[in-house]
Amino acid sequence: ASIDLHIEGAAAPVQLDREDDGYYSTLVANAQAGTRYTYRLDGQPYPDPASRFQPDGPFGSSQVVDPRGYAWTAAHPDVSIDGQIIYEMHVGTFTREGTWRSAVERLPSLVETGITMVEVMPVAEFPGRFGWGYDGVFPYAPTRLYGTPDDFRFFIDAAHGLGLAVILDVVYNHLGPDGCVFAQYAPEYFSTLHPNEWGEALNFDGPSSAPVRDYFTSNAAYWIEEFRLDGLRLVPTQAIHHHSPVHVLQEISEKTRCAAANRSIVLIAENEPQDVRQVQPIESGGFGLDALWNDDFHHSAVVALTGRREA
Repeated sequence: ASIDLHIEGAAAPVQLDREDDGYYSTLVANAQAGTRYTYRLDGQPYPDPASRFQPDGPFGSSQVVDPRGYAWTAAHPDVSIDGQIIYEMHVGTFTREGTWRSAVERLPSLVETGITMVEVMPVAEFPGRFGWGYDGVFPYAPTRLYGTPDDFRFFIDAAHGLGLAVILDVVYNHLGPDGCVFAQYAPEYFSTLHPNEWGEALNFDGPSSAPVRDYFTSNAAYWIEEFRLDGLRLVPTQAIHHHSPVHVLQEISEKTRCAAANRSIVLIAENEPQDVRQVQPIESGGFGLDALWNDDFHHSAVVALTGRREA
């Protein structure tokens, strides 16, 4: 197998140096924000699994992003789980335009309603023109459908300026499958040990799982550090299987709070069995999350209001 880097407009590919744990890397002096590139695996082009932006979608080339280019203006709100009134937002349907910029214009209405925190449904890049976001295939790349990564930063900055906190739904139990390139790079990203109703389970505790854990725990910290988000909702955590001594959810809790530095953040789990260990302190053997999503109330309310009893 061979891998090299192809920069659009460059005369020749760039060779990568092999590192430990299966990684390859190089330092490219002539790349800058906006530069597009692909990796070639045995001559076939693929986007970067850690791409920060896919301007043409999951089947196009990746684009270099400068995370320090946005000039933040607003201070972070002081957040805790107590007393929050959360609005779950699908950016694509929140306004007619379905963009970050147009959503900003509607944020004052949420404040007037009494909302204190906006929970954005998943934004990881996915194929097609429409989607809920729960089948993302590039966890580091905010989808091009709603705008650029800096447009997302502008949305968060504007919300903070109005006193609104912003958290993000993230999916760490499967990828895709449509448009997913991970298996082309390494089949070890996935596990056959744990069944998963949404797709192939991720390998958090099998052979060669350490780089997989590092990829996803670093992704959680990335949203907190580079986008100044106020927390995450982890969905659904009962499908995140990990039988090593330190659970990957504990690692996410520790890494995100470290990324937040002196800021407070909120970590919420969607967990169908409502396993209380997830919200117990780490020093007591828990995972250190702040809250569990109450699906039981939602299901009961649906039955009571509609009479529908499916599932």
